Amino acid sequence: MTLELDHVAVLGETLEEAAAHAEAALGCPMLPGGVHPRYGTHNRLLGLGEGLYIEAIAIDPAAPPPDHARWFGLDDFSGPARLDKWVCHVPDMTKALEALPMAGTPVQLARGNLRWLMAVPEDGHLPYDGLFPALIEWQSPVPPGSALPAAGPRLERLIVAHPEAEALEALLAPHLDAPLVSFETAPRPGLRAELTTPHGRRVLQ
Repeated sequence: MTLELDHVAVLGETLEEAAAHAEAALGCPMLPGGVHPRYGTHNRLLGLGEGLYIEAIAIDPAAPPPDHARWFGLDDFSGPARLDKWVCHVPDMTKALEALPMAGTPVQLARGNLRWLMAVPEDGHLPYDGLFPALIEWQSPVPPGSALPAAGPRLERLIVAHPEAEALEALLAPHLDAPLVSFETAPRPGLRAELTTPHGRRVLQ
């Protein structure tokens, strides 16, 4: 059972703030995404090539609030937009959750031609202050990372910083196959993506 990097997510109090934060950092416009009725959220996307992409996501003010916690801890998100989540795809969600039950419970989701399983904790909050990777199993032949046009930026490194980074790295090490991901012990949790773009080297955090 392996975890491979699928995408990273910029959260915002509004989708406009989340998208603007990513666009300002990378110098590229985000593309339209869609809505997620089960969680009352909506998104925009940006292809990074090599099967990777960036998602800007926020609560959709036009959607009725769900009767359960939203994913990615969005119910409690506040402050400036920021790179806040990383998502890994797995070939078999059942086996993934046997190995890493703290990732949540599987939820079947669909939008247009896309079908996927997502592991979501009951309270919406991932472990390690939200820096445990969200797990996804794509059930569509062409996931977004492969379907989105490459916009120019390329991910060079994703740094997962946390006071307990060593423990998180050790927990994931038997399963994680993501050479671009590194772990860094730091007093405050956070993500930092280092990318090359047509405008030079950029950092998204």
